[in-house]
Amino acid sequence: MPQKGEFKKNAKKESLRKREYNATEEQKTRRAQRNAARAKLAKEGKVRKGDGKDVDHKDMNTANNNRSNLHVMDKSKNRAKNKQHLGYHGK
Repeated sequence: MPQKGEFKKNAKKESLRKREYNATEEQKTRRAQRNAARAKLAKEGKVRKGDGKDVDHKDMNTANNNRSNLHVMDKSKNRAKNKQHLGYHGK
C-alpha cells in the first residue's frame, strides 16, 4: 500500500498526469470557485447533493459567482454546452 503522497507502482501515466494537473495552484483556485458557487445555490435550496444538477456560469467565468451569473441545469446539458463552447469534437 503506497504511503500518503505516493502512487501505486503500476499507476497509469494518464492518472499521474491528471493528479499532477489537479494539484496546481491554478486548478485548486478554480475548483474552490466552482465549489463556492454550488454552495451558494445549495444555501438557497436550488441544488443539493446527488441531484444530478450542475451550477452553470452563464458567462463561462468561474470567478464570477454573482447570483445573476449562476444557473442550475442538468449535468449532461451543462457539460455538452461546455464542450461545444470549447470546440471539443470528441474521438
